[in-house]
Amino acid sequence: MALLEALITTVTGAASATVGVLVGGIVTRRGQDHQWSRDQQLVAYQELLGHYAKFTMVIKRAHADRRGWDYDWAQWSAVLTKVSLIAPAEVAGEVDSFGQSVDRFLDRVARDVDPVRTPLGEEEFREAGAEVAQAQMRLVNAMRRSLGGRRKALTFWIGGSHADPENRGSL
Repeated sequence: MALLEALITTVTGAASATVGVLVGGIVTRRGQDHQWSRDQQLVAYQELLGHYAKFTMVIKRAHADRRGWDYDWAQWSAVLTKVSLIAPAEVAGEVDSFGQSVDRFLDRVARDVDPVRTPLGEEEFREAGAEVAQAQMRLVNAMRRSLGGRRKALTFWIGGSHADPENRGSL
């Protein structure tokens, strides 16, 4: 009888340890997957906003200097695709809205205007950027929420947008 009790105790202990290792592995794997996903989202978000800031500055500088400009739109398209692969649905929706605002902004400052012959002044450029600045702020706040933590919503934008400073915080 003592031998049977010892055997049952040993088997039960071994089974408990095995289950504990398996559960621990699953929990650890999920945590690592979540961290990897969040890291990838952050990189994609940085790339998207970085490209936006870069091409808006290229266009703004072209108007100020009355010269032509060029941008590698394949990179912009690639980063939009990258974000669409890893962003949560809320962020993807804001990326779409932001992209539509960027498109209208480009109509006003790049497609329908020649910076060499009829450049926009500083005020006109800011007015053209008002809508996209608001879309940028909504997008950044959705990105911040998706990354977790207790980040408060921003009521102003940092970089990239060229809207009138008086419009800041008018979400």
